[in-house]
Amino acid sequence: MRLVTDLAPGFGRAVIGPSGPATTPRRATRSRPGETIMSGTGTPNEPVITSYAHAPTRTVTAGGVTYAFRELGPKGGVPVVFFAHLAATLDNWDPRIVDPIAKGRHVIAFDQRGVGASTGQVPDSIEAMADNAYTFITALGFDKIDVFSFSLGGFIAQALVAKHPELVRKLVLTGTGPKGGKDIDKVAAITYWDMLRATLTRSGPKEFLFFNRNTTGKLAARAFVNRLKERTADRDAKIKIKAFQTQLKAIKKWGRSTPDDLSQLAQSTLIANGDNDRMVPSVLSEDLHRRIKDSELIIYPDSGHGGIFQHHQQFAPLAVEFLAR
Repeated sequence: MRLVTDLAPGFGRAVIGPSGPATTPRRATRSRPGETIMSGTGTPNEPVITSYAHAPTRTVTAGGVTYAFRELGPKGGVPVVFFAHLAATLDNWDPRIVDPIAKGRHVIAFDQRGVGASTGQVPDSIEAMADNAYTFITALGFDKIDVFSFSLGGFIAQALVAKHPELVRKLVLTGTGPKGGKDIDKVAAITYWDMLRATLTRSGPKEFLFFNRNTTGKLAARAFVNRLKERTADRDAKIKIKAFQTQLKAIKKWGRSTPDDLSQLAQSTLIANGDNDRMVPSVLSEDLHRRIKDSELIIYPDSGHGGIFQHHQQFAPLAVEFLAR
């Protein structure tokens, strides 16, 4: 484990073991009935977009569901697919995390089934969410990806790797924990309580859920919320209450399930969190680190569930370096 206590540039650089060579993924080109249907068509001369705030929203239909997604960065090589947190839509990714990665990598963020602009209903289990993610990824024609996940997205990513280990090359798990992890089943209670506190103080729920309520945390929270507003056009639809409640039920079920054997996980893995995560307790990041062979763990001080967003200036370069190895 690496506890980051000095936030000077370059401190806490991860030492990661070597990984296998990248492979060039396939891309879907089919459009016959029953097969992949994509909206929007890129051209070889299309300018490379590296700003998440300006990435166009596209759709792909597979398995009877239309998935909304945004992609940016140079095409080619293994893409980095972003798995979002509880209640998150496409508009909830911090551009200070996405943009640095997209400078050199093809990045894809997507709405899970039944969330935001994606159609269908939210599944009531993490494993079913992983099945939907697999459907989306293969609909785009990829047979190898890197995963960047946060919170609920980390649960889904672990379930995806358990079912399809050949699909994932590298794994970034942030603000998350293992199946059956201690107190994960309490996420719903914490979430509803912090939503109430946010309403009473006319604040955004993420300011309570993601950040400490001290001076440092409050400043970081406001900065984070403002960054999420940088995209002013083509905003995503907000998650519906029923979909949100179903996600919470799936999280409770995940937290009360029998743990998976993570010792067999072969993917290079980077784990990160704040030292005071109230939603998915920080000790669960340490648990993941102990159980995933050769994984790297970074814990940021004086920060909560959104530690990677509070310390994005330090974390983003480390994530870029890890994914480039």
